[in-house]
Amino acid sequence: MAGFRNGRGRDNREAPQGHPPYGPPQQQHAYGQQQQQRQQWPQPNGGHGEPEYFGDPNAPRAHDPYAANNPGHTQAFSVNPGDDPYVYGQGSTYQAGAPAPAGPVGPRLHWKPLLSGIVLRPSATYLQMRDYAMWGPALIVTFLYGLLAIFGFDGAREDVINATMSSAIPYVLTTGIAITISFFVLGVVTHTLARQLGGDGAWQPTVGLSMLIASLTDTPRLVFGMFLGGDEMFVQIIGWATWIAAGALLTTMVSKSHELPWPKALAASAIQLIALLSIIKLGTF
Repeated sequence: MAGFRNGRGRDNREAPQGHPPYGPPQQQHAYGQQQQQRQQWPQPNGGHGEPEYFGDPNAPRAHDPYAANNPGHTQAFSVNPGDDPYVYGQGSTYQAGAPAPAGPVGPRLHWKPLLSGIVLRPSATYLQMRDYAMWGPALIVTFLYGLLAIFGFDGAREDVINATMSSAIPYVLTTGIAITISFFVLGVVTHTLARQLGGDGAWQPTVGLSMLIASLTDTPRLVFGMFLGGDEMFVQIIGWATWIAAGALLTTMVSKSHELPWPKALAASAIQLIALLSIIKLGTF
């Protein structure tokens, strides 16, 4: 009762939020004005009547770390059709599930590291040169090999030595040209078989490397045959050993150049290996 006498009754207590106070009309009117002021949102230009989140379209926007084009969020990008391997173009074909073609592993090798790498570093050399043509080294080395190949056979060497210069030179040149053409055709056959078995390599590197492999691997037999004779047992053993080495190198080359497993690569090289064995190694040329 004392509280009502001192003015501390329930009419003087703060009303709950959202409900008008229970008191005289003047107090209710003041509470209504206070609530109306709370419902006004300040604007950048001092106006009222709209929520703040609408913002001013002319006002500078603050940096949003969750906006697009930020790490971890959606980005807008454009694709250049010329650089996209999956976009159709002139002369292009679509292969379902095929990976994007890989670029060259390294720069084109000079002829010295190329010739030494064919025998000493075959896997790395074949992989690096699978996208480059090498007609210069291939034709020159094969032609020089063909010029000397005739001296590796006993009967042909004697005919050339006993013949006159005017008749011996055309004989030697013809042999060099014939062997060069033969190795070129054998390389084309190897490449064609590799493509038939699912390979994806280019024909110029395959043919060039196959010509170099055939010429370089038979060089030891040719050198000893020129001095000892092609029918000697030691020369025949070297011929078989170098033929096996040629088979291993050709299989590795086709596998790297055409991305084939070694059984298919060996099958693609079979015709060339048989031809080298019958024509060069066994002395039936």
